[in-house]
Amino acid sequence: MVVLREELEVDAPLEDAFAFVGDFANSVEWDPGVAESRNVTGEPVGVGTRYDLTVVFGDRRLPMTYEVTVFDAPNRVVLRGTGSTVDAVDDIRFEPTPRGTRIRYMADLRLKGLFRVVEPLMRGRFKDTGDRAMAGMKRAFEARTG
Repeated sequence: MVVLREELEVDAPLEDAFAFVGDFANSVEWDPGVAESRNVTGEPVGVGTRYDLTVVFGDRRLPMTYEVTVFDAPNRVVLRGTGSTVDAVDDIRFEPTPRGTRIRYMADLRLKGLFRVVEPLMRGRFKDTGDRAMAGMKRAFEARTG
């Protein structure tokens, strides 16, 4: 298991930050590891909403499905993802700050099958992926408020 913990403060009101990040259809706008993302269940977003993603890992493009399991607007959203090589739980929490919103992002990644053997070697690569996603999120918020 690989657990990533990231934190970011953005210059956006709590409700706006939650609406943007809490809707995983927008992940393609801030996560360079996501090539495609679409809501397959429709609006409104809430518990049970499902997303089909195409994630980029190295030179591979892999399908994943995410489902919202906790939706506590505007404070927290939890999504459970599954793909052929990895299962993930993304727990995203939001809290107001004097400047905007603090976003705390935790991802629990579990490789499947034979990939579990190389999991310890992949920790650095997963960390880089998380760092790029948070940098992308920061850029997306700057462009939105810019």
